[in-house]
Amino acid sequence: MSTNFLRAARSTFRHTTAYKPSPFVYTRHFHTTSPKMTVHNIATTEEFKTALKENKTVMLDCFATWCGPCKAIAPLLAKHSNEEKFKDIFFAKIDVDDLPELSQELGITAMPTFMIFKDGEMAPAEKLVGANPNALVAMLEKSS
Repeated sequence: MSTNFLRAARSTFRHTTAYKPSPFVYTRHFHTTSPKMTVHNIATTEEFKTALKENKTVMLDCFATWCGPCKAIAPLLAKHSNEEKFKDIFFAKIDVDDLPELSQELGITAMPTFMIFKDGEMAPAEKLVGANPNALVAMLEKSS
């Protein structure tokens, strides 16, 4: 009988104001600023052409939602878009299934395809087909 009494007393003690857990146990710190994700999702052909006109260098990622290699390399591209040495490059991506006319105009044959456009020209200055992280970084460094 005394064991049950102690359990009830302990339970009551936890619910009183005398029992205070450490403030460090329940404290959560959140960032007040949102992350600087600078890979822009292009939804229309006109939006893409505007991006070409307004930016000196444009890096275009042509992907598909069902493409495994596209999903694998996307975080790497997002990481590089936030790096200081690539600050002058406008990073953009298009879903080839949503923009089939633009994909055909650009000559997309496989995913992912990465293209660098310079000085507002519609023809790509450089093109990389496939999810090759080292070649992607080399292409970005050459363009910056």
